[in-house]
Amino acid sequence: MELNLLPSRFLYPPSDYNLQYYSLGCCKKPPISSNSFIQSIRFIHSIRLNSTPYALNKCKYGNPTTYAIPTDLISPIQLHDPFHGIPTASNEFIENKVIRDFHLQKEPFADTYSEPDCIRYGLQMFEEMHGEDVISWTAQISATVNAGYSREGIKFYIEMRKKEIRPNGFTLATTLKACSICSDLDFGKQLHTEVIKNGLFSDVFVGSALVDLYAKCGEIEIANRVFLVMPEKNYVSWNSLLNGYSRSGDGGRILKLFCQMIESEIEFNKFTLSTVLKGCATSGDLKQGKVVHSLAVKTNCTSDQFLSCSLLDMYSKCGLLDDAMKVFLRISDPDRVIWSAMIACLERQGQSREAADLFSRMMRNGVRPNQFTLASIINSATNIAEARYCLSIHACIFKFGYQFENSLANDLIRMYMKITYVQDGYRVFKEIKGKDVISWNSLLSGFHNIEFCYQGPIYFSQMLTEGYHPNAYTFINILRCCSTFLNVNFGKQVHTRIVKSSLDSMDFIGTALIDFYAKINLLEEAEVIFNRMRKRDLFTWTVMISSFQQSDQGEKSLQFFKEMQREGVKPNEFTVASCLSGCSDIAALESGKQFHSWAIKYGHTNDLFVATTLVNMYTKCGFIEKAENVFNSLTVRDAVLWNTIIFGYSQHGQGEKSLNAFKLMLNEGEVPDEITFIGVLSSCSHMGLVEEGKRHYNLMRKINGIKPTMDHYACMIDLLGRAGRFDEVERFLSEMDESPTVLIWKTVLGACKMHGNVELGQKVAEKLFELEPENDSNYVLLSNIFAANGRWDDVKRIRELMSIRGVKKEPGCSWVSVDGQVHVFLSRDFSHPKIEDISLKLEDLSHKLSSSGYVPKIEYVLHNVSESEKKEILLNHSERLALAFALICNKTRTPIRIFKNLRICGDCHDFMKLVSDFIKQEIVVRDMNLFHHFRNGTCSCHDYW
Repeated sequence: MELNLLPSRFLYPPSDYNLQYYSLGCCKKPPISSNSFIQSIRFIHSIRLNSTPYALNKCKYGNPTTYAIPTDLISPIQLHDPFHGIPTASNEFIENKVIRDFHLQKEPFADTYSEPDCIRYGLQMFEEMHGEDVISWTAQISATVNAGYSREGIKFYIEMRKKEIRPNGFTLATTLKACSICSDLDFGKQLHTEVIKNGLFSDVFVGSALVDLYAKCGEIEIANRVFLVMPEKNYVSWNSLLNGYSRSGDGGRILKLFCQMIESEIEFNKFTLSTVLKGCATSGDLKQGKVVHSLAVKTNCTSDQFLSCSLLDMYSKCGLLDDAMKVFLRISDPDRVIWSAMIACLERQGQSREAADLFSRMMRNGVRPNQFTLASIINSATNIAEARYCLSIHACIFKFGYQFENSLANDLIRMYMKITYVQDGYRVFKEIKGKDVISWNSLLSGFHNIEFCYQGPIYFSQMLTEGYHPNAYTFINILRCCSTFLNVNFGKQVHTRIVKSSLDSMDFIGTALIDFYAKINLLEEAEVIFNRMRKRDLFTWTVMISSFQQSDQGEKSLQFFKEMQREGVKPNEFTVASCLSGCSDIAALESGKQFHSWAIKYGHTNDLFVATTLVNMYTKCGFIEKAENVFNSLTVRDAVLWNTIIFGYSQHGQGEKSLNAFKLMLNEGEVPDEITFIGVLSSCSHMGLVEEGKRHYNLMRKINGIKPTMDHYACMIDLLGRAGRFDEVERFLSEMDESPTVLIWKTVLGACKMHGNVELGQKVAEKLFELEPENDSNYVLLSNIFAANGRWDDVKRIRELMSIRGVKKEPGCSWVSVDGQVHVFLSRDFSHPKIEDISLKLEDLSHKLSSSGYVPKIEYVLHNVSESEKKEILLNHSERLALAFALICNKTRTPIRIFKNLRICGDCHDFMKLVSDFIKQEIVVRDMNLFHHFRNGTCSCHDYW
């Protein structure tokens, strides 16, 4: 029967995406690949030459009785599936030796039946054909490898060699390709010996395949040696080696090799340029990347989408997002690969919302996303952290049928955990069929917050029970859970397992362990791990510095910072902020100034976090003018920064400035929070503005809708108590929504001591003795109330009670920094090396002040001793010793800053005022309540503290 052809208008050219087929029967699925189409045409041509009526291709994805033929067949012979026991025309043709040219006719059989769903058909058909020659085997190997079955292709080669069939160049090149695909370097090396043995190394395709094998298997130096000894090279050889260096990340070597390629006058193509661009992206060599871009323009390759994608990636990784977008916008009809690349570029650069907008535009243009597009947009949704958008992305994944993609499912789990939709994340986790360690890690990443952290150890234990082996990221996640939950025992067990898994030497595991031990306040263990680490990056240093700072070990924090500097590690804004906080805690002004200079040097002063810690540091170190300068220099301010300056003014007795700052905050549209009102109420209290304080308290509740906390209640009681309005204090206590805490009762007791209210003070003290039986300040305050009223028997009783309960009074101490060294003084302490000079200085000051009318107020000495002893006690108070020492050592007129752990007494307050006027120098004393700025005989607190 003669085979006829349809007119040419019915023929469809091969396409990268699909081939058009004419269906017989009920073929519903996509046809075979373009390669199979071409081979089918060749097969038909061979049949026509032999006048053999044959032909039909088995439909890929079809059922056993469904067939499809290329569009140029008009009179097909319907074949049945030979592997279900049904007689077939193909068997009959083979048995009758109708097919006579095995070289032409086996090849299409092999290629046709090598698609993923039909590979077994091709194999059995090949076995039924008895032609034992290299061409037939090569055709089968090639078809199998091209179908994606590289290891099966290698097995075919082994079978061929068992039959002692000698390979040709094409056989070896194809099998080497299979080795490179499946990264079988050992078998590839055996093939290399076969190449040499058979004298086929001069074949440029075999040589190129060897270069490609070694390059893709990471043996780039061997690939380079093979390349250098190749007698003949073409652009494929050059591209293979270039691609190998690209995989290894050696951008510099890629550029050198490309220059050599140009010098050898080998014509490069778009794939060459794409590989070179990849190298530029890896090395971050923007200059060379732009040169390659100009070459692409010169050779008219910029319209190619594959090359455009490489250009886009290069500009993205070099940080030029705008240039990447320009490349994207010049592409007339971008496919989904280009769309995906641009979305990924935006997501990598932190432009998550822009990536989401571009994804929406892609969808409107009718471009269907793939799993890579969706992976990028899930990451963007995770960063945006808006629940509604995250849920819509999940729905989108279902819509396009990617819900069973494990990698996307893992990303979805992380997304839900990030937005604290833990139950939704767990549902996605449960639906994953083939869970892996990444799935478990994604799940464990959601148990870091306080609400769900207790579940982390439960699921970690379940993971181990089900036989999964945790990796470094698993341990990091579970350590974070233990840090939040403060689960010391479980955390230590995890540490033991880390050691058993030999992962304790990994630096980021060490950092996680340091963070865990620091948060549970086991800083000695954290320091041991830190000292064992071989490589300590900035994050590790910052963790140690901030941990010591948060544990009130500011000096240790500063030591670590100086050690970090010696190791050449450059601090970032978080490191600087942590160190500034450390300076605040120990009032180390000079060190704080050094860190301020670091912040200026590295450009961190405009960072709000750093700026806030700077203002706070200067405030706590007694330098409110500098804090004010830093605050005024900032153009952008948030609520935290406003709160810091409002508190700063209040602590320095500048209530007016504090209230003015609050008004300015409101004028600039910043919304005050509960912290803001604590600062405002404290300012009113220190200034004695009772009615003003009441007004702000009511505004806070009624206008701002802020529910008062214990701190707000304490501020109001302090405000009323300082003013001596004890009736209102008791009424306020009865109207409180919550039961008074220790803070409230201590505030009332302080007010009773200030105004000598013995009756109420005694009642309040008794409550505090029950709530805090070991707190010395409660006993001391009541004792002082009794002493101020001359009730020495009651004073003795309280002191005996303290002795019985084992409560010791904290001694009053003051400290001052001179030449970078802190000197501490206790009241009536004569142990200092310069105590004689200090005593002489104090006697001199006392004599000069007495001649000006100063009379010591001995009523502030709450001891039942003689008048002369009381005067001596006053003269040797710790703050006076510190002042005398500072005056001896300080030859300049800079302010003297003294810090005291207790409240300054009234006589010392008067003494400091008079001395400041006498020496014409500012004295700043910070006691337990606020900063006192003594200038020209006056104090910033206006004698109201």
